[in-house]
Amino acid sequence: RDARVLLADIMDTVVVDPFFHAGIEDFFGLTARELYKAIRPGVWLQFERGELDEQAYYTQFFADGRGVDGAALVAWMRPRYRFVDGMEALLAEANGAGIEVHALSNYPVWWRVIEDELCLSRYLQWRFVSCMTGVRKPDPGAYTGPLETLGVAAEQCLFTDDRAANVAAAEAVGMHGHTFADADGLRIKMVQLGWLG
Repeated sequence: RDARVLLADIMDTVVVDPFFHAGIEDFFGLTARELYKAIRPGVWLQFERGELDEQAYYTQFFADGRGVDGAALVAWMRPRYRFVDGMEALLAEANGAGIEVHALSNYPVWWRVIEDELCLSRYLQWRFVSCMTGVRKPDPGAYTGPLETLGVAAEQCLFTDDRAANVAAAEAVGMHGHTFADADGLRIKMVQLGWLG
């Protein structure tokens, strides 16, 4: 089918990630170094793949077994989710140009909190979030799965992500790729492809 499809990472591409940019260590009362040393290895990846539900994640978050108040953590994050500068306008422009936009993101069920706060579904479909697909970028299946689901060819797709390794993996399956730095750079890439004027 004839299509132009933007597959967009969400965290630090469309939405600012509060876990890394809003002082999460203050919530826990730890320095960043203390916090990351105390987290149980691998548990975040399991949460992102949907292998752990929220309650199990909060129970297993710390290696020493102390729990996390999940409701308080989500309440802390909720108002700190915000659009990356310029991205809301660019997504609206893409929609107006007839470009399909889908999330292709490594993220847990917290995507629903983002949706509640920012209503990203005005601009994109939450089709390919790792907690729903069970596959994380840069696994090749994270990219070939959407192609099969959408019934499009790789060259009809532009994938953007702030992590170069994830972009390289998309390019390896034949997609156009763009390592995200800011909305202006992404727009320039879309103009170069002839998707925007």
